[in-house]
Amino acid sequence: MGDVRNAQWRKSTYSTHNGNCVEVASNLPGLIAVRDSKTPTTPALFLPPAEWSTFLTGLKTGTLNT
Repeated sequence: MGDVRNAQWRKSTYSTHNGNCVEVASNLPGLIAVRDSKTPTTPALFLPPAEWSTFLTGLKTGTLNT
């Protein structure tokens, strides 16, 4: 598991204000951390930057394979 003590979390500008958001920290060396804003103390999901980029591209283009 990665160390998120220095993570700078941010929410998407598309997020609503109802508390159901995903937060992302991209300031960690070699990792992208993702967490549920409703439960910020639970473990985060860690991805290499290339995998995060592939995920975002799939979302944007509608080609995400599950």
